[in-house]
Amino acid sequence: MNPSNLHPMVNVAVKAARAAGAIINRAALDVESVRVSEKKVNDFVTEVDQASEEIIIETLLTAYPGHAIWAEESGRVHGAQDSEFIWIIDPLDGTTNFIHGLPIYCVSIALAVRGKVEQAVIYDPSRNDLFTATKGRGAYLNNRRIRVAKRTRLQECLISTGFPYRQEDDINTYLRLMGDMMARTAGLRRPGAAALDLAYVAAGFTDGFFELGLQPWDVAAGSLLITEAGGLVGNFSGDSNFLEQQECMAANPRIYGQMVAILGKYSKFAGAGDKAAVREAVAELAKTQ
Repeated sequence: MNPSNLHPMVNVAVKAARAAGAIINRAALDVESVRVSEKKVNDFVTEVDQASEEIIIETLLTAYPGHAIWAEESGRVHGAQDSEFIWIIDPLDGTTNFIHGLPIYCVSIALAVRGKVEQAVIYDPSRNDLFTATKGRGAYLNNRRIRVAKRTRLQECLISTGFPYRQEDDINTYLRLMGDMMARTAGLRRPGAAALDLAYVAAGFTDGFFELGLQPWDVAAGSLLITEAGGLVGNFSGDSNFLEQQECMAANPRIYGQMVAILGKYSKFAGAGDKAAVREAVAELAKTQ
C-alpha cells in the first residue's frame, strides 16, 4: 500500500507522528540537556513528551476540529469531548529509555470511533519505522504488509513483556508470573515501550506480548495493528474488551491460547480458586527473599 492509498485520517495521523518524531530526534542529539520531571516514582515526563503531544494535538485538531483528544500528558481537555471520534495519543512511549539515550521509543496515535479503534499509527523516530493500520485494510510497516509470526508452539516463541516499576506494583506476583512464562518459552524480552512491543508482534519480530498496568494510550494503536496483522489481543483471560482493564496480551491465535492457559490465573477476572493458588504461590516466593 503506497501512501496515496492510506486512509485520510491515517495520513493526518502520520503527519502528526512525523512532526512529533522530528522534535524527539532533535532532542535525542543532546538528551542530557532535556528537562525531566517525575510524575510518580520511576514515572518520568520530559519537555519533549509535552512538545510532542502539543504538535500532535495541533495537527489532528486542525484537520478534525470536531474530534476529541485523549492524551497521556494532558488528558481529555482538548477537542470536542462529546465527539464519537476520539484520538488516543502517547506522544513518547518509552520515556525512560529516551532520557537514558536508549533508542527504543515511539509515538503512538489511534482513533477510536464509538469505542472501537479504527485507525492506528506507531512511529519509531530513531529507525524511521512507520507502522499503520486501518480497520479492515490490514497492517503495514513502511508500506509493506505485515503479519504475525506463524509459530505454533509456545516453547519456540520469543515473548516481550514489561516489568513493574511503580511503588504500588506487586513485584512478587510478577516474578511468579514471569517465572511461569520463562519456563515455557524460548525467551522473554523487556524493550521498554509497550506500543512498539505490540507493533513488533504484529510484524512477526516477536511472537507474543503481555504486561500489566498499561493505559489505553499505551495499547490502543498497537491493538489494531495486531488484529489487522492476523493476531489476537485481549486481557489475560483472553477477553478482547481490554482497553481500560490494565491487562494486555497479544499473539497469533495458536500462541494466544497457550498464553491464556498460563496467564489466565493472574488475571483480575480469574476465578476464586485460581486467585487463591496464585496468592499461595506468591507467599511462598516471598518467604525465600
